[in-house]
Amino acid sequence: MLIFNHSNSVTFALLGIPGLESQHLWLSLPLSSMFLVILIGNGAILFLVATESTLHTPMYLLLALLMMADLISTLALVPKILCLFWFNDKDIAANGCFTQMFFIHGASVVRSALLVAMAFDRYVAVCEPLRYNTILSPSLVGRLALAALAKGVILILPMPLLLQRLTFCHMVIPHTYCDHMAVVKIACDHTRPNRVYGLFVILLVVGLDLLLIGISYALILQAVVHLKSRDAVYKALNTCSAHLFVILVTYVPALFSSLTHRIGRNIPPHVHILLANLYLLLPSMLNPIIYGIKMKEIRDKVAKCLCRETA
Repeated sequence: MLIFNHSNSVTFALLGIPGLESQHLWLSLPLSSMFLVILIGNGAILFLVATESTLHTPMYLLLALLMMADLISTLALVPKILCLFWFNDKDIAANGCFTQMFFIHGASVVRSALLVAMAFDRYVAVCEPLRYNTILSPSLVGRLALAALAKGVILILPMPLLLQRLTFCHMVIPHTYCDHMAVVKIACDHTRPNRVYGLFVILLVVGLDLLLIGISYALILQAVVHLKSRDAVYKALNTCSAHLFVILVTYVPALFSSLTHRIGRNIPPHVHILLANLYLLLPSMLNPIIYGIKMKEIRDKVAKCLCRETA
């Protein structure tokens, strides 16, 4: 058995999707299409928020930060997969692997934290509309953004640091990217600390964040129940609809992927890996579409830009 020490000086090889290696080129077609949609959709939202002063509100500033997190995650993930699928470029240096891991998982944690901040924003908009601008001041939005960033860095940075202490029995990662658990599984050291910490991060991020989001929407629902006007109820629900759709497309694929990975022992490996890619890319692709459809201000700004171009 070969044992590789000093993991920061070695090179890993990404296998891709086990069992579907012959289909990599065909799989690159939907992947590259999703990549283009993500770049165009998220880039367009960022451009609108940056250039339109009327969109410089807490909700849209948080939305812009969410788009940035999606772009970072996608740019850390997709280019290397396309190089693998198109050119069979499997090699990735250990430092590059750990860096990719940090940005992919870190962006996911930041995205989840921003969804909590956006749930708080929706709570204030529905339950405290007269105090909205007072409560959600620019300084508070800045602190929420910094807290989301700090959470991503603090929780994910120990992952590559813990991996650097390991030795590896072989250097082939049976995955399309440097997923934390995929790298842990090829180590021949005692990996219990890595596994326990990975589970701790999942429980803290998904469990705690979903709990906070649930509390926000429970309070919103309580406030909506006491509204007497049907129009007021509709307006309150419409205010939250886009965020609720984004929560569904973010957490449902992630939870499904996590559950199948842990209890679906009879599920083929390529299904696990396809799901692992899907739960990262699907929210990034659908988020700008959902907000573009549900938010009138964004639709109006897009129509204004298109009319300006055709005039």
